[in-house]
Amino acid sequence: MLIASRRAFLRQILFAAEPVVADPGGHTLVCVFLRGGADTLNIVVPFGDADYYRNRPTLAIAEPKKAGDDAAIGLTDFFGFHPKMSPLFPLFKEGRLGIVNAVGSDDQSGSHFEAQDQIEHGEGFGRQIGGGWLGRHLRSRIAGGDSPLAAVAIGPTLPESLRGAPAAASFESVDEIQLPTAAGKSSAVAKALSKMYATRAGVLGDQGKQTLQLLDRVEQLRGKPYKPEAGVDYPKDEFGKAMMEVARLIKAGLGLEAACVDLGNWDTHFFQGLGNGLQSTLINSLAQGLAAFDADMATRRDQVTTIVMTEFGRRLYENGSAGTDHGRGFAMMALGGRIAGGKILGDWPGLTDQRGIPAVPGVAGPGGLEVKVDYRSILAEVLTDAVGSTQTARVFPDFKPAPVGLVKRSVA
Repeated sequence: MLIASRRAFLRQILFAAEPVVADPGGHTLVCVFLRGGADTLNIVVPFGDADYYRNRPTLAIAEPKKAGDDAAIGLTDFFGFHPKMSPLFPLFKEGRLGIVNAVGSDDQSGSHFEAQDQIEHGEGFGRQIGGGWLGRHLRSRIAGGDSPLAAVAIGPTLPESLRGAPAAASFESVDEIQLPTAAGKSSAVAKALSKMYATRAGVLGDQGKQTLQLLDRVEQLRGKPYKPEAGVDYPKDEFGKAMMEVARLIKAGLGLEAACVDLGNWDTHFFQGLGNGLQSTLINSLAQGLAAFDADMATRRDQVTTIVMTEFGRRLYENGSAGTDHGRGFAMMALGGRIAGGKILGDWPGLTDQRGIPAVPGVAGPGGLEVKVDYRSILAEVLTDAVGSTQTARVFPDFKPAPVGLVKRSVA
């Protein structure tokens, strides 16, 4: 578990300057990052565009009217899901899964590191802003205290998007959180601290008691198997386990406001595959994990919003190694009770043979789907209308968001 270290996290819990759970019933934003540049042209399939098939003679997903398990699942008369996205089809039809096409940044490099860094910091190309976009959001909305578990990353490292957050931790399971003791008897230490704080009056005593209440709630979770809602079965892969851990934290009422989960290995230059293969395995993991999480959050859908993004898409045309190379625009997804789902938003730029043609007019860089929607417009709309932030100008300084229509109502 990391903040700067496990000890730093525990010091923050034990000696917090303010109460540790400011609003355990607030909204939780879950950010899923598809690292490696996901080929969303084969996730949200533009089967209505003949250029898609012309440029992908072996990698194009068949249109829905074709027979067989490898055909797309029709969403509209133009777009369809990859067949492995079938677990998310009911969510789209029921109106809580929304998609925006031709999303991206003005990054010119085609570098995974630079493109991820820009998006996680919420910047424009060549601009440097302190901290990550989630870190700035969490800092901008705080009035008083904050839970040490307000922001978490389920994994070994803290993502750049959470840099600068007042409190952020990374761990693979809540079972890792306990007071460090030589004999491992954290409950005995907690009882001793409880007696100490009971004798203190005023703010310090109150803060200590609330801190120990948080630790007690964590202790109740540790070592006990998590029980999702009836009928929910999370996949046993790493992504499924991570989404289950997020659900576990939300239901525990620990003040979780932002959670980051990575799903990597989307850099499919070689043997990308269609209904089977590397990409289909990743798509299946994504769809199964998100569907299980949505079902587990059935009574909390208005309090949880999940966004899915990548650093850039892939090029339209397949390469000579049965894969796709780095491109530009991509499809971004959002899931939750406050999402205006069941629609595919964004002006479709059309597909042409874009060999060597920049995706953004006047901007050098690898070809791919033309970027029509700045990714920050989507993030700003989610923060404002789903999460309820009034400070998005501080999160994305010197940027004017364009309306997207992804969120169905304002809660500000």
